Amino acid sequence: MAQNFDMVVIGAGPGGYVAAIRGAQLGLKVACIEREHLGGICLNWGCIPTKALLRSAEVFHLMERAKDFGLSADKIGYDLDKVVDRSRGVAKQLSGGIGHLFKKNKVTTIMGAATLSGKGKVTVKTDKGTEEVTAKSIVIATGARARELPGLEPDGKLVWNYKHALKPPHMPKRLLVIGSGAIGIEFASFFNTLGADTTVVEVMDRVLPVEDAEVSAFAKKAFEKQGMKIIEKASVKKLDRKGDKVTAHIEKAGKTDTMEFDTVISAVGIVGNTEGLGLEEAGIKVDRTHIVTDEYCRTGVEGVYAIGDVAGAPWLAHKASHEGVMIAELINGGHPHPVKPSSIAGCTYCQPQVASVGLTEAKAKEQGYDIKVGKFPFIGNGKAIALGEPEGFIKTVFDAKTGELLGAHMIGAEVTELIQGYIVGRTLETTEAELMETVFPHPTLSEMMHEAVLDAYGRAIHF
Repeated sequence: MAQNFDMVVIGAGPGGYVAAIRGAQLGLKVACIEREHLGGICLNWGCIPTKALLRSAEVFHLMERAKDFGLSADKIGYDLDKVVDRSRGVAKQLSGGIGHLFKKNKVTTIMGAATLSGKGKVTVKTDKGTEEVTAKSIVIATGARARELPGLEPDGKLVWNYKHALKPPHMPKRLLVIGSGAIGIEFASFFNTLGADTTVVEVMDRVLPVEDAEVSAFAKKAFEKQGMKIIEKASVKKLDRKGDKVTAHIEKAGKTDTMEFDTVISAVGIVGNTEGLGLEEAGIKVDRTHIVTDEYCRTGVEGVYAIGDVAGAPWLAHKASHEGVMIAELINGGHPHPVKPSSIAGCTYCQPQVASVGLTEAKAKEQGYDIKVGKFPFIGNGKAIALGEPEGFIKTVFDAKTGELLGAHMIGAEVTELIQGYIVGRTLETTEAELMETVFPHPTLSEMMHEAVLDAYGRAIHF
């Protein structure tokens, strides 16, 4: 006999588990179906474990700089297995925490693979067989996985995807990273810091291509200073694998050269997990592996919603979580505001960190805005100098006519934490006047946010 619920969520990643919990908080009877791990890719194989790895690399980097701080540290080294064990432990702790939250909020957990099997019906294949659940509302939150290009498929030994890189079978000596988006650059930063001879190949004309052009240029110089080799406007056409070596055929400007590596990480994008869900039979549209939705994550089929990575860009955990809350409140009869992609920050946890929200300077000009741009460098900030982190800058882009903050772009220490200030400002529709009149605490890195606003209007004090 089928179990009946008010809301069934397919997928327990950062979109799905948040939707399930919020639905239960609102008094709905909720089930969450997950085929692999509570927490999805983010907690188990993405956001969280990568940050744990990068923290180890950051500490190692600081240890190497001990003398800069008047300290001494002898025989500095690392144990890669222990670094990885710590990362996996952090992921396990948080994944287990979701199980506790489900119990606390009375969310029914069903482990298995789900398929839409009719209006308001979901069939689940579990270890014990097949069962059916019914619900007035169904939320698809199945996430995405790494894209695989022909000839560049991972094998787990010589060629890795993000899962292999999180549990590396060896420490790379000569590493090729294909793709310089957030995933590729974070892994490049981690392994390069630990000593790998790292090369990054990017098909676009600059690294971190979604970021502001000035941020990309600054990042490239920083990466090269750290010893990375950056090859832009190039593509890897083929990988020849033989023994413990990989020969990469890299095409640039119509010419193909070969380079030899012992490890390759492919980070060329993601594809939505849409297979096996019965989407076509249900009448749900899929465009380039992503479910088509409106601003409220409705699929066009009554009672069926899609959130997070499976519903398209931006492919960010915090976007998925916010959509999860929105959907739960909508299903419960509320009137939530739709998620605005332009107010969702992107963060990359390389060294130096990168963070941004809203329009880049180039995009603002393309859209016809008359703009005012402000910049402030880390070298002009007392806290940054005291921390030994004087490299980086903060950039703001304003509408010259209205004072609206159109975008903010940062590179430097802890900017992934600082960006939230501008996000709050955009959400509250703050203008330059309110930002300039705000008192920022001293000494903090956040003072640079104030100065970058002041600079847009010719009022910067400390630079």
